[in-house]
Amino acid sequence: MSNKILVCGSVAFDTITVFEGHFKDHILPNSIQSLSVSFFVPSMRKEYGGCAGNIAYNLKLLGADAVPVGTVGVDAGDYLEYMQRLGIDTSLVKVLPDTFTPQCFITTDLDSNQIASFHPGAMSRSSENDLSGTQAAWAIVAPDSKEGMFANAQRLKAQNTPFIFDLGQAMPLFSGDDLLQMLEMAQMLTANDYEASVIEQRTGRSMLEISKSLQAAVVTRGGEGAILYADGAATHIDPVRVDEVVDPTGCGDAHRAGLLYGLVNDWPLADACRLANVMGAIKISSKGPQNHQPSRAEIGALLKQHYGIDLS
Repeated sequence: MSNKILVCGSVAFDTITVFEGHFKDHILPNSIQSLSVSFFVPSMRKEYGGCAGNIAYNLKLLGADAVPVGTVGVDAGDYLEYMQRLGIDTSLVKVLPDTFTPQCFITTDLDSNQIASFHPGAMSRSSENDLSGTQAAWAIVAPDSKEGMFANAQRLKAQNTPFIFDLGQAMPLFSGDDLLQMLEMAQMLTANDYEASVIEQRTGRSMLEISKSLQAAVVTRGGEGAILYADGAATHIDPVRVDEVVDPTGCGDAHRAGLLYGLVNDWPLADACRLANVMGAIKISSKGPQNHQPSRAEIGALLKQHYGIDLS
């Protein structure tokens, strides 16, 4: 059986700036209805990013066979060459020459809070990128255009490829009915604690209830670790403490990669979540979504140190 992982989602450039202050001191609750703020950001960098790109990068660090599935524009040549140099299969990244590659503009404050703006570019036509016929052990439907996420989910469902539904930044696009339709096709759900609360509100179902119709649901809680909902129970997964929180950008994607690696290798779900926590901790200690470069041995050592698990 193939150990290939299809990583469906955005392939984008991230422009990341740092505000050397705290958003909470400038965004006042009593003035939120007429919000007009400006942040001075003395540092800026441009990174390779996008959910599919980030997840595939982290899976490559683990030695997994990840294939990103997404759409890019005429300006994506250097990103594609970069992935190919890393040994990532770009055959399912479709270039649309009359568009630009998606780009996310992210501002982070000293509390690691983020304000982001996103230009979809080629992502708006991601539903045109047909993955049908590509056999894989697992897949993930990560943030993308709404039409693209539904199209990928339907294609994966039709060919019996199990997949994780990762709502993420696509949250504003999905109604309660949309979420329920996606959950009917998925085997797993991942979300951070805020996204999980929105999903519960829009569907009228708790995470525990949602998990009963899935293999599992995993909710990340930042420095508090994660909660695994499976087999009718909620299990807290202890966090991996870090010496310094450098940059949260891409941490969720790193976490998803660890989870997918465990699933493809038939690990117990709790152990897959533990590896996911390790990957998130490694990422948060580095600037940018794809600049951390631990060896597989180093990842394994952290996994062993914190959880007593071997990276096999």
